[in-house]
Parts: sequence; C-alpha cells; structure tokens
Amino acid sequence: MSVGTTPFGHLPDGRQVDRIELRRGGLAVDVLTYGGTVASIRMPDGADGEVDVVVGFDGLDGWLHDPQYFGSLVGRNANRIAGGRFPLDGRIVEVELGGKKHQLHGGPRGFDKAVWRAEPSEDAAGAGVVLRHTSPDGDQGFPGRIEATVTYTLDDDAGLTIDYEATTDAPTVVNLTNHTYFDLDDAGGILDHEVQIHASTFLPIGEGTIPTGEVRSVEGTPFDFRVPHRVGERIDEDDAQLRLADGYDHCWVVDGAPGTLRPAARVATRSRWMTVETTQPGVQFYSGNGIRQRTGRGGRVLGIHDGLCLETQHFPDAPNHPTFPSTRLDPGATYRERTVYRFGWEHA
Repeated sequence: MSVGTTPFGHLPDGRQVDRIELRRGGLAVDVLTYGGTVASIRMPDGADGEVDVVVGFDGLDGWLHDPQYFGSLVGRNANRIAGGRFPLDGRIVEVELGGKKHQLHGGPRGFDKAVWRAEPSEDAAGAGVVLRHTSPDGDQGFPGRIEATVTYTLDDDAGLTIDYEATTDAPTVVNLTNHTYFDLDDAGGILDHEVQIHASTFLPIGEGTIPTGEVRSVEGTPFDFRVPHRVGERIDEDDAQLRLADGYDHCWVVDGAPGTLRPAARVATRSRWMTVETTQPGVQFYSGNGIRQRTGRGGRVLGIHDGLCLETQHFPDAPNHPTFPSTRLDPGATYRERTVYRFGWEHA
C-alpha cells in the first residue's frame, strides 16, 4: 500500500488526529489531519535508510504547543495583515490579533489549529489525500463562510503537489499556503544551504515586517538569488532590510505570469536538492530567524536557522495594498492555486 492511515493522538477535547502516510517515487510523506500538517518528508539515505528533510516533532504534543507553524496549512490569510484591519466594500474589517500588533497567518485559531476531514486516495497520478475544512462566517473576524479543500499528491517523480481550493458565500479575502520548514541535510542548520529564487524583484518591509508597498529590484542587494547563494553568506551582508527581520522574512515576486505553474525556487546541499514551482504571485523566504529553542524530532534541540521556509502565496498585507495582486474572493468564484515541491538526491 502507498497510502496508510494511523491514529496520531487526541486533542484535549477528545478529537482524534490521524496521520496519513503517502509513499511514491522513493519518498515518504506524513500528513496530519491537525492543521493539515506536513509532519515528515523522508528521502532515501544510503542503501536502506531514510532521512527526514523537514523539521518536526515525535508526537502530537509538539504541534499542539508549536507557535511557529511547523508544516502547517495556514489561512484564511497567510502572512500578515497590518493592524488586523483592511477595507472591504466600503467598510473596515477587523480580524483577531491574538495579542499581537498585526494579524499573522489567519489569527490565533486559524486553519493551522483545525482538524481537517481527510479522504486518502491512490490512482495512476499518485498517492494522495484530500483535506477539507469549513470556516464559518466571522471565523477570526473574517466575513463569509469558507469551504476549503487542500489536496496533497505524491507522484512517481518525487514530486509533492499541493492544490488549494476555496469558495465563499460572501465577499472575503483568502490566501493559503503551507509552512513547512526544510533542512535538507538534517544536520542542524540551513546556513550552508544554497538557495536560488526565480525573482527579479522583492517587497521591502517596514515595522513588523509589513511590506511598505514598494516593489524593488533585487539587483545589487542581498536579495538577489537569481543565481544560487549560500544563505549564511547573504545574511552576513550589512543591509537595513535584513536587520529589520534578523535575516530573511521577505516576499519575492516570482518571475512570470501569476496563475501559471512556473519555477519559483531551488534549494541544494551537497547530496540533496529541492525545486519549487507555483501558480502563486509570490514566495516568502523565511530563514528561521525566530525559531525558539525547543526539542524536535529524535531529541534534536532546535533553534535559530535550523529550518527554512519557501511559502508560496499572495503578497503579505495584500488587502491593504490595491496595487498588489488581489486576495478577494466573491461568491460564485473559486480560489485555486498549485505548488509543486520536487526532490532529488544522489544515490549511494
């Protein structure tokens, strides 16, 4: 069997969380119904072994107390909304802040805290699981009832495709992404990972890492990853934008037409690599600047720069920037986006 479901634990209210294991193309991927979380991606390592290339925990309790979205689906609105306020049809919508100055990743009880309904499947296209979640009108302050569907499919070419869909019964905003932290060496740090981002421009940030609204060329800046660079090499450069976020926590404007599947990024170490393609207009590169010290999978002590994220998405704070690609969703329309993570490795 290439798809299997096992219990993974229970929430404090008694609801069961399942783990769905997908196996295809030499990879194994574990998805949790809690948060739609990518809990594990295992590559071949040597003759018979496997190595996990994402950061995670041994049990459910780690995710229940994780404030940093390790592997989670995030929504309704990924990334930030300045002040938790945005205009919609002549009124100001105020969304939940959870004690923060700005809303982050859909609020304190966003999609990452939901238990998604799972439908595992397998066919010629690959091993997969369809996850569904209903977000009621007013959830975290957002208007409209949302029906969200996210499908993970693992294919024979070591590709993990994430398809996002959502519909609404009232005008609202939607911006979905996955927040997996990658460490391709599983060696305690990503500063030696080489990153390439297919983007000629990025979004400068201000206080709270909120975009200023400017779209700036990467030319001559530490944000120029059009050719591969070591993450640590670029972070060491003296740049005011990097100091604002203590590293990278910025959105790049992916070259090419939004809505078409096109290259967004590539990450490589000595023996493993990963490419990212997306239909989304942007990719948020986060270098793990704020990972708090905690115990991760296998007793590994996690800390700063122990994982990196490439979150394909619409731009941060888009509802407050009319010049950014719109995140508005109306009744009768369907939000659709696709991202493909494809993995490679040298065979021992």
